Amino acid sequence: MSFWITKSLSQLSSTEWEQLCDGCGKCCLNKLIDDETDELYYTNATCKLLDRENCHCIHYESRFNFVPLCTEITPDNIDSLTWLPDSCAYRRLLNKRPLPSWHPLLTGSKDAMHAAGMSVKGKVVCETQVQEIEDHIVVWPIKDLD
Repeated sequence: MSFWITKSLSQLSSTEWEQLCDGCGKCCLNKLIDDETDELYYTNATCKLLDRENCHCIHYESRFNFVPLCTEITPDNIDSLTWLPDSCAYRRLLNKRPLPSWHPLLTGSKDAMHAAGMSVKGKVVCETQVQEIEDHIVVWPIKDLD
């Protein structure tokens, strides 16, 4: 049986934890929180380190040297990261939901995820190209399939 079914998030090895990431790139989107309502808004502006074609960090191992405020997603903080989209594999498993049918661990590649529109591929711009972040608010990151 697959490790994500037989183990809790806190029982995963670091390798299993990293494999669980679907690689969608949504966690790398800049987000805004309304000061008055605390409502979360996603933007289509990504961290400068995101490879927007392949949806992965170009300096993953040393990302904190480039982006000190980058948030590391861990078993210890996953339940407090309410800004992760419902489609996120970590969030799904935390909420006792199965991996989605398009997840790379089930399909063997990111192709099904991209085809289902569940990644940021082809939808984003680099934050360095953005002047008014409020003009880049989008709703598609909250989409969740199966």
